[in-house]
Amino acid sequence: MPADSFADKLTIDTPEQTALDFAVAGIGSRFLALAIDTLIQILVGFVAGIAGSILIGLLVASSPRSSLWTAAVLVVFYFLLYFGYFAFFEIIWNGQTPGKRKIGIRVIKDSGRPLTAAESIGRNLLRIVDWLPLFYAVGMVCAVLTKENKRLGDLVAGSLVVREAAFSDLKPAWQAAPVAPSGNAWPPMGADRLTVEEASLIDSYLSRRSSLEPYVQFRMADEILNRLKPKLTIPADINISAYSSDKILEALAFERRSTGRYSGN
Repeated sequence: MPADSFADKLTIDTPEQTALDFAVAGIGSRFLALAIDTLIQILVGFVAGIAGSILIGLLVASSPRSSLWTAAVLVVFYFLLYFGYFAFFEIIWNGQTPGKRKIGIRVIKDSGRPLTAAESIGRNLLRIVDWLPLFYAVGMVCAVLTKENKRLGDLVAGSLVVREAAFSDLKPAWQAAPVAPSGNAWPPMGADRLTVEEASLIDSYLSRRSSLEPYVQFRMADEILNRLKPKLTIPADINISAYSSDKILEALAFERRSTGRYSGN
């Protein structure tokens, strides 16, 4: 039976009012990913230990001071290997380590966004506490007692681990007539001043966004909207920061169609 057979479904209502559905990774999946990462750490540590021991042995007689520095460097290396390993890969691989990538899970924020480098580092430094008193006892108890299988590092960083396959199922609804902050239809924002290419860019994004991973979707929507802002006239009574770029692009696409100037592909 797949490790995620009993994974819970979680719906995240983001601050931008976009609902995202995720499948929370089960404890089994997280354990398998950790086992793979731990094996990699052990193998790297073993090789480094042998190399370091040989180097220290050669330096003891000729340069005792250098042998002590080598030993100190080796200790720092092991610390970074154990705690820095997870943060390093989660930063460069957007929430994944080799083990997580192999199992198909990923760390994200509770809001659905990717973790920042600082959040990833803080999350993984708390492995020191999660590991106590032995073999991740604190972390396992936290995971069992929390609905989203969170260890202490997740609780502090505001993160959770989800199944990678869940990203392909994210399909935020695109309403036919987007609703403005006032609860009524969006007022004109100058969509008629957009070129055919710019309108097509919006439509292309809205058509394929459900296939994008959340962090790619957020970034792409922000970039498109920032590119179009100089041409828009957003009413002063609308707090644009309270709504996602996604929703504003939906409103622009709807406005463009309503003016009769829409040209589809």
